[in-house]
Parts: sequence; structure tokens; C-alpha cells
Amino acid sequence: MLADIRNAWRDPAWRVELAASCAVLIPVLFALTHFLDAVEERHGVALPDPVLVLFPAVNLTWVTFLVIYAGLIAALAVLLRHPRRLLLVFQAYSVMAILRIAAMYLAPLDPPPGIIELRDPFVEFFGGGRTLTRDLFFSGHTSTMFLLFLVMPGGRLRIAFACATVFVGLCVVLQHVHYTVDVFAAPFFAYGAYMIVLGICKRRGVLVN
Repeated sequence: MLADIRNAWRDPAWRVELAASCAVLIPVLFALTHFLDAVEERHGVALPDPVLVLFPAVNLTWVTFLVIYAGLIAALAVLLRHPRRLLLVFQAYSVMAILRIAAMYLAPLDPPPGIIELRDPFVEFFGGGRTLTRDLFFSGHTSTMFLLFLVMPGGRLRIAFACATVFVGLCVVLQHVHYTVDVFAAPFFAYGAYMIVLGICKRRGVLVN
């Protein structure tokens, strides 16, 4: 693992691209954070959801974040062996975050009726942090898991992250954190962001292995 990263660091082109990727990702994340705070102050519309009316909300916060954080740690461990794919994740996530901002700006929504807030245990343990309820239109948690599925090398890893994507999507629906359409839309936005970055890489002659 460390040998792969050391070899990547010896490549000036990789170092430049890493710096450029971080120079884009960090401001985009700051912008997303501030935008989400602003969205919480804005009222929107509540969508009719024929699925959510079938059952009361169930609190699955801990198991949801257990899968999410386990997936993020596992993905980092894998992608450190594939530095080019690691850059691809940074770049695609930046595009996906921009798409989330645009989607939420264009389609202001109120949270589903009966929502049980999805409180991040990690954030709450260290104090502070605002629980978001209007970061809707497409699920950020589900789209992140699907993006990791797309960049994973190897069949078994992809199957594991596909299962994680489905599981997280089901959890946020069962908890009424997202509308059903948010979860169905999430993979399409993640795939779109992934294909945009992959297309740019191909035009530049950069191979992702």
C-alpha cells in the first residue's frame, strides 16, 4: 500500500494533479457546507411519497453510519493502492457536490413527514455540528456509496459497495430522512459525476487503473 503511494509521489504529474484536485475539492466542500446551512433556513415543498406513507419512520442512525464509515475506511485502504483511482474519487466527488448544490438550489424541499433526524454520531461525539433535514433532492450518503462502488477495482469489492449503497438507501428511506425519489436519483447523479471526470481523463490520455 505505502509503496504504491510512494511511487505515485515520485511522479510529478500525479503530485500536480493531486494539488489541483484538492484545490478544487476543499473550496467546493466549504461552499457545500455553507450552502447546506442556508438551505436549512429556507422553506420548500413537501413531496407526496406513496412509499413513505406505508410505514412509520424507524431510527436506523447508528447502523447507517456504521456502514457509511466502515465503507469510507475500507475505500481509503483500497484506494491508497490505486492512487489514480483516489484522484478520480476526489475529482468526481467535487463534481457531485456541485451537482448537489445546483439541485438543491433549483428544487427547495421540506423534509418528509415523520422524519427521524439522521444525527452523525461522530460529529455529536466531538460536539457541535448542525443536523441537516433539507439536504434533499438526491441523497448525499447514497450517492457517495455508489461513487465508491464505481471506482472500486475488482468484482468482490464492487459487490460489497453495491450492497452498501442499497443498504444505506433503504435506511434513509425507512428513517424518512429522504424521499424515495431522492434515493433513486442518487446513483444517476453519482454516475454522471463519475463519467464527466472519466471522460476528461480519457481526453487527456490519462489511464485509470
